[in-house]
Amino acid sequence: MINRLEPKVKTFCQLWFEGYKEPIFARVWEYKYIWYKKWGNYKNGIFQPYMIGCQIPPGHRHLVPESVSLVERPCDMATTNLRVINNRPEKGEKENFAVCVKGLDFLDTDLSVRMVEWLELLFILGANKVFLYDLEIHPNISKVLSYYQELGRVEVTKLTLPGEQPNIPGLLHMYLKSKLINKRQNELIPYNDCLYKNMYRYKYIALLDTDEVIMPKSSMDWKSLMDIVVPKALKTKNNTRASYNTRNVYFMDSMRHTHSWFREIPHYMHMLQHVNRSYNYTKPGQYVKCFHDPERVLTLHNHFPLSCLGGSCSTYAIDTEDAHLQHYRADCVNTLKKLCSSEYKNRTIMDTTIWKYREPLVSRVTETLLRLGFFTPGTTSSRAMDLPASGVRRK
Repeated sequence: MINRLEPKVKTFCQLWFEGYKEPIFARVWEYKYIWYKKWGNYKNGIFQPYMIGCQIPPGHRHLVPESVSLVERPCDMATTNLRVINNRPEKGEKENFAVCVKGLDFLDTDLSVRMVEWLELLFILGANKVFLYDLEIHPNISKVLSYYQELGRVEVTKLTLPGEQPNIPGLLHMYLKSKLINKRQNELIPYNDCLYKNMYRYKYIALLDTDEVIMPKSSMDWKSLMDIVVPKALKTKNNTRASYNTRNVYFMDSMRHTHSWFREIPHYMHMLQHVNRSYNYTKPGQYVKCFHDPERVLTLHNHFPLSCLGGSCSTYAIDTEDAHLQHYRADCVNTLKKLCSSEYKNRTIMDTTIWKYREPLVSRVTETLLRLGFFTPGTTSSRAMDLPASGVRRK
C-alpha cells in the first residue's frame, strides 16, 4: 500500500541469496496499480494497492532469493526485509482447489456455527484448503479456525491495516464500516498475497466470502464441474481462460419457507434450512465469483482478475444450469437497495440443490460441534440433530 498515485521515486530491490554475503540489486521495473480509478479514492494521501515488480538479473535466475528488501538507492541500509515464499510442490503436482478469504472483521459477531457449516460444505465440494486472514474475530470463530488449522484444512494469517489506519479492536471495525472504498482497497492485499503464496500449489483459486458458495448444479463437486465447464469454454474460444465466473443469486434470511423450519434438518444448519432464493440473478458480470487459473492471472480483485499474463484477462461465464454463486445475506448490497424488493425479495423460488449434500454435511457439522463443545451438556449426537438454534451453546 502506497499513499501516492503513480509513484515516480526510483527504487531498487535488494535480493538476498543463500550463501551470498551481499545482496544482488535489481531496479524496480513496474508499479502495477491494483485498482480502477473510476472506483474512487483516486487521489494522493490515501493508501493505494500496488504490486511492485523486480526482475532477477541474468546469471541468478536459476536461484530463488531467500528474502528481498526495497530501497531507494542500491546500497541504502534496508529498513524492510521480506522472506520469499516459494511454495512449489517437490514433484510439481498441483492439488485442485484453494479458497482465499479476505480479512475477517467479526469482533462482536459470533458466526462460529455457520463457519463450521460453510467450511465443511467447501471440503465436500472439493476445496483442498481454505486460507483466511484475521483482522479481528470472535473467540468462538478463533476456536473453530484453530480446530481446522490443527487438521491442516485451513491456514489463518494475522492481518493488520498499513500506515496510520487503525488496528485497535472495535475502532478498526468502525473505520472499515465508515470508509468502504478504503476497506475494498485494503482487501486486495490479502487476496493477492494468497494468490502468490499458492500459485504453484493449486490448479484453481477461488476468492469467496464466508456467506458464499459456488454451487455445482449439473455435477456433484467442483472437479467434475470444471470437467464439464472447460470443454464448453474451449468450444466457444480455443484457449484456456484466466477465470471461470459464476452468477450471483441471493438466499436471504427473510426468504423463509412458509412452514417455518424443516423438522428433519437441524436448526443450526443455516444453509440447509434456507432454500428459498430470489428468482432473478444479479446481472451478468455483477457480483460474480470465479475459479481463477493461477498460471494466467497476475492481480486479483474480489470479483474478477484485474490483470493477466499475456495481456487482457479472458473469462468464461459458467452457465447457470451448471453452477451458480449462492449468496446468503440478510439484505441486498447497498448498491442494489432500491431494486431489492421488486427484483429479488418479492420474487422467490425454492432451490434445494444443496440438499444433495445433506447427509454428509449434517453428519460432519454435528460431529465437529460436539468435538468443539458447542452443544449444551448432556446432549447426545442423536438429540443434537433436532436441537433448535438456541440448543447450540456459544462458549
